[in-house]
Amino acid sequence: MDKRSVSAGFTLIELMVVLAVAAILQTLAAPALSGMVNSMRLTAAVNSLFTSLLLARSEAIKRNARAVVCKSASGDACIATGGWEQGWIVFHDANNNAKRDAGEVIVSHQQAMQPPVRLNGNSPLASYVSFTPMGQTAYASGAFQAGTLTVCLESSEAQEARQIVISSTGRPRTVRKTVAHCPI
Repeated sequence: MDKRSVSAGFTLIELMVVLAVAAILQTLAAPALSGMVNSMRLTAAVNSLFTSLLLARSEAIKRNARAVVCKSASGDACIATGGWEQGWIVFHDANNNAKRDAGEVIVSHQQAMQPPVRLNGNSPLASYVSFTPMGQTAYASGAFQAGTLTVCLESSEAQEARQIVISSTGRPRTVRKTVAHCPI
């Protein structure tokens, strides 16, 4: 007889042990993966709006005329209701009224964000952000405009959020913050 043993595969016990270890690893990795996906959603939303704000500021300076970023679900007109997650447009505001009128050029259009992303501005930035030819933010009336836009994932629990803070000079910056609930 030949003393060499031929291995034909795994035993049932070995297979069960591998499956048990894989199940344990999966349960440990799922929350971390979920947290990473949520963080990526927030980052993508913030980066998209941040880029639009920088574009509007540079367009205002380049054109030596007001440029506006406003909420827009349709992609061609500004709206006053709802959150920024509906989408927004960047346009050249030739008549300085912070509303897109016929003939005013749309520079950029952002589609709606996918739920559960929520994007809200505090009262100065609830509907629009307007940049002057000097790159500063100001209401259509000329009054000072600065504030915070908050991006979070809809939840009633405390969570990490991202904020875009716009200074009186018109310079936006991003901040990480913990919020008590979302929407704020």
